[in-house]
Amino acid sequence: MAYQQSSVQAYRRTSVKTATQGRVIVMLYEEAIKQIDIALDGIRSENRKLDAINNAVIKAQSIVTELMVSLDLEKGGEIAGNLFRLYMYFNERLMEGNVKKTSGPLEEIRSLMAGLRDAWKQIETTSAGSRPSGSGLNIAG
Repeated sequence: MAYQQSSVQAYRRTSVKTATQGRVIVMLYEEAIKQIDIALDGIRSENRKLDAINNAVIKAQSIVTELMVSLDLEKGGEIAGNLFRLYMYFNERLMEGNVKKTSGPLEEIRSLMAGLRDAWKQIETTSAGSRPSGSGLNIAG
């Protein structure tokens, strides 16, 4: 069992280390959405495990914070600034949903993140098809 877990962890580390910047962003969005789904399942269940809901929302907030700090506000210009403000809003709404243990704010952010994830997937696909192999995606925002 421990061997299987360490193999999975090694695979995940390698996947992240070898991914393009665009793919890493998509992976971050996917994990944040997964954590929000865990929190929503906890809120909707009859035996609400408050600690599990809290932990999932905090993980989602940590991912949003990671997305925020990865923005290059100088090179990214208006787009980066808008994403920064959006991520701030995401964290505020996630905190509200966590404190009140209500699904509304979490569902809203989940929906917005899914839209952004899909946009980044589109960018990643377009960039991968038009760039020579080995060149990374430079994301300033």
